[in-house]
Amino acid sequence: MTEFQKEIAIRWADLDANYHVRHSVYYDYGAQHRIELLASVGLTTEVMRREHFGPVIFREECVFRREIRFEDKIFINTRLARVRHDYARWTIQHILSDAEGVVRAVVTLDGAWIDTLTRRLADPTPASAIKALGAFPKTEDFKETDK
Repeated sequence: MTEFQKEIAIRWADLDANYHVRHSVYYDYGAQHRIELLASVGLTTEVMRREHFGPVIFREECVFRREIRFEDKIFINTRLARVRHDYARWTIQHILSDAEGVVRAVVTLDGAWIDTLTRRLADPTPASAIKALGAFPKTEDFKETDK
């Protein structure tokens, strides 16, 4: 898959007192799109529930480049930026751009897979998670690492 893009429906409730999208909503947009992407490559919440694992986030940050207002037409793209060779740890990037392609924000997160029974990091990485992340679109500077 080379791209997974969706137009965001900006809701009135997403705005703050300055009439632009409030900071925490950017993370919500990323989370929703990330789960939709996982489902599109076969890793649904039902599969994760059945196999007793799920994603856990260690770090998440947003770089705000330009404000987003209610009237703006905004698209989100999600890509895998980095993955450990065993797919146990990963970095995902969400790019929020307008209709002209101007980047408005970049949300980046580092995560791993957790075993939902033991509440510890999954070891080994579930095969369905490896397959799903392998199918993700990749950033231009995508890296596979040993750490």
